[in-house]
Amino acid sequence: MAGSDENNPSIISHSSVHEGLQARGGKGMPPIGHSRRALKDINRNIVGAPPYPCAVNKRTTFEKDDGSGKIPAIPGHRPVTRKFAAEMANVQHYATEEIKKPNICDTSASEELDDCVIIDADDFKVNHDASVPMFVQHTEAMLEEIDRMDEEVEMEDIDVPIMDIDSGDQSNPLAVTDYIDDIYAYYKKVEGSSCVPSDYMDRQPDINERMRAILIDWLVEVHYKFELMEETLYLTVNLIDRFLALKPVMRKKLQLVGVTAMLLASKYEEVSVPVVEDLVLISDKAYSRQEVLEMEKIMINSLQFNLSIPTQYVFMKRFLKAAQADKKVELLSFFLIELCLIEHEMLRFPPSLLAAAAVFSAICTLSGSKHWSKTCEWHTGYSEEQLMECSRLIVIFHQKAATGKLTGVHRKYSTSKYGYAAKFEPAIFLLDTVGFSGWNFS
Repeated sequence: MAGSDENNPSIISHSSVHEGLQARGGKGMPPIGHSRRALKDINRNIVGAPPYPCAVNKRTTFEKDDGSGKIPAIPGHRPVTRKFAAEMANVQHYATEEIKKPNICDTSASEELDDCVIIDADDFKVNHDASVPMFVQHTEAMLEEIDRMDEEVEMEDIDVPIMDIDSGDQSNPLAVTDYIDDIYAYYKKVEGSSCVPSDYMDRQPDINERMRAILIDWLVEVHYKFELMEETLYLTVNLIDRFLALKPVMRKKLQLVGVTAMLLASKYEEVSVPVVEDLVLISDKAYSRQEVLEMEKIMINSLQFNLSIPTQYVFMKRFLKAAQADKKVELLSFFLIELCLIEHEMLRFPPSLLAAAAVFSAICTLSGSKHWSKTCEWHTGYSEEQLMECSRLIVIFHQKAATGKLTGVHRKYSTSKYGYAAKFEPAIFLLDTVGFSGWNFS
């Protein structure tokens, strides 16, 4: 079935036009097709008209005059805009009046319009104060809000992406890039088993925190003298704390516990292990070889042979890689973390947090401002806020590293081998927080 033309106002037959003209007294008029100007000619009569026919924002009405009166002609098809559609219901009664006004087009006010009238829908609002319906106002406001939200989302999307720190090691089988994330996720999961209660020293009858600090400061120098691997030092300290948390030790046996822990750590980490006689000699022969071997049995059985635990060093290597650290940052980070080994106060932090805080403090010290990238936060699992408490303590220890009697770490990192890392000024600006001015760690 063919569609009716009356449902499509832009399709008007010749017969319907002719009938309409006769009904208005237009009898005897020449055919409309012969007297109507082409669009290109009409556009030339319009001041400021575009060089091509455009009906996007204009409503055009053609008129014919046969001498007997004005006859409204066929309205041209005009695509409906959002604002025009909203106003159409309220301003239709103005359309006829506007067609009769000679000043709508930019022609002389005294001349009659003989060809066309261009009516802008916006003129109704200006000339007649026709208010826009409320739903149109709400729609426009909602669109403006959506545009604003889109701009905010675009600004949020502009962020530094998380770097793939393992992309350069794909060809290195020792880097195990396919499993490295799972490995460190496991380290984070089991690191609690290597931690000890921070108040375990309260259960020791004959030793205290100060004696522990003296022992570890001395072991730092022994480790440096024997040129052992870095991993060995961290495992040594961990074995000492775990053993002291389980067994009461007399003061005169504390140094024996220290050298025995270093012997066990060396057997686990080193290729070339120091012989027992060297450890007896370094302790000024305070103990015999047999005593060292006896303590080794007691310690390894008390710890149930569990030496495979993640220490601070394990996390330090990964976090330094995430920070894309250069040699200065690396040496300063290890200087700060070794200061933490001596301080009993730092036992309350897990190894991963200590390592992340040391790297963060080193970066801040060298850059002079707080800086913790998204990549570092992703791989460490700690935000800047989570690291601040530990980092402030590290800065305090850095301040007093060269003072007092326990200066073994400071002397070690004041050499050219370690890049004079101890010479860097501490990041004092990290202490500019309420609540830290009254703390005393002396």
